[in-house]
Amino acid sequence: MRESTRPTSSLWMETAEIRARKPLQQDTQADVCIVGAGIGGLTTAYLLSYEGLSVVVLEEGSSNSGETSRTTAHLSNALDDGFVELERLHGESGARLAAQSHTAAIDRIQAIIAKERIQCDFERLDGYLFDPPGDPTGILEKELDAARRAGLKEVQMVERAPLASFNTGPCLRFPRQGQFHPLKYLSSLMQAIERNGGRIFHKTKAEEFKNEGKVQVVTSGGPVVTADALVVATNTPVNDWVAIHTKQAAYRSYVVAAPVPRGAMPTALLWDTLDPYHYVRLQRGSHEDLLIVGGEDHKTGQVDDLAEPFGRLEAWMRQRFPMAGPAVSQWSGQIMEPVDGLAFLGRNPGEKNVYIVTGDSGHGMTHGTIGGMLISDLILGRSNPWEALYDPSRVSLKSASEFAKENLNVVAQYGEYVTGGQVASGEEIPAGEGALLRRGLKKIAVYRDKQGELHELSAICPHLGCIVAWNPTEKTWDCPCHGSRFEATGKVINGPAITDLAASEPVGEAGVSSRA
Repeated sequence: MRESTRPTSSLWMETAEIRARKPLQQDTQADVCIVGAGIGGLTTAYLLSYEGLSVVVLEEGSSNSGETSRTTAHLSNALDDGFVELERLHGESGARLAAQSHTAAIDRIQAIIAKERIQCDFERLDGYLFDPPGDPTGILEKELDAARRAGLKEVQMVERAPLASFNTGPCLRFPRQGQFHPLKYLSSLMQAIERNGGRIFHKTKAEEFKNEGKVQVVTSGGPVVTADALVVATNTPVNDWVAIHTKQAAYRSYVVAAPVPRGAMPTALLWDTLDPYHYVRLQRGSHEDLLIVGGEDHKTGQVDDLAEPFGRLEAWMRQRFPMAGPAVSQWSGQIMEPVDGLAFLGRNPGEKNVYIVTGDSGHGMTHGTIGGMLISDLILGRSNPWEALYDPSRVSLKSASEFAKENLNVVAQYGEYVTGGQVASGEEIPAGEGALLRRGLKKIAVYRDKQGELHELSAICPHLGCIVAWNPTEKTWDCPCHGSRFEATGKVINGPAITDLAASEPVGEAGVSSRA
């Protein structure tokens, strides 16, 4: 049996079970082929199958193995970049459409839950945005004015969030936000899709894309799906090399969950304005509640001590919520940050019948739902007021500085080609860990499994050639350029790469490399 290389497990994975579907075993046809069975792909499949279109959904792993299983599942129209910044980047009308679309996404999730009678712990609740102590005054006042200009007329300034454990100070209250159990929702969504005639295949990797009038998706093992339209909803697109990847950056975000006594705090969403920021929610339990705290984001593959974000996150939590018990779960997830704060949802640049869902910007549940709503309209030939706002082909001159900063950061990562290795030989690497070593002109990614066997791989990401970095928390190799991620033994688990890390010639137990 292959050793597991995803050691952290989210609360949702531990409290919901999604029935596995069989792999695709023969060529097939559909009106629409959807790659990715997270919230973006399954919402699109649900809406299209409800309209009578035939859909095929392909998922490389299973529906509880992707990034939807690693969210904290805030359903919010209070967007992370803030309405002051969104108004600067997209104008007052763009900020208004952003608020409108995220509000509509929460409403659509609630409507689907009601229609399909889904038991997924959905509830409406207030959200509170607060400044940390000592921050400059006036931020919240400006944000309040911008939120109201964006059409969120019910947002109010209040003296503090309704917490007994600490005083947030003045904060903005955003009414009618939402939360739910994301995997319980996905499980029921899959059943509804199949009742509508849709077909879902697990353990089926999309390996090649062809588009000559009709789309053909060549899958692992050889079966081909032929369709009139293709939707790629894989967190980051795996169907192109460059078009979107220069306009967004991959970040890791961290989460801890700890028990609190029943009734010790209200159900509410909380967000601070620190950089990196923090976000909080509560999950009700039968005997005790679970406090879920996230944050401490950093660029994927670009941090020296990956255990430290959990430590900082827990310290932040304990200072403000001293009644929380020992953490019972911790995990991390991948966030794609677009340079202008809004997702890329719609037609893939240069292609009329290929669509993408990416750029969640910390709002994967609502951005994914918006993507399903928007793309289903486009495929069905209906107009949608959000099309231009989320157009993947858009270019924003006002976000040029952020675009330049992120891409200069990517260029800097290629400097790893000339640095030394982290270890001189494989015998320095403890069981269950990995490290880079140098062999002549080459960088080698070496992992020692729990049985002591060394696995040696090329350290070059097959997407655009960056040197990967070892992630000791998730036991993965992470690309610091565009966020591709690989299991410890080299199997790709996150795009944009679609192939595994290449094997390397063995160096032997003693090694023949140096740090020089």
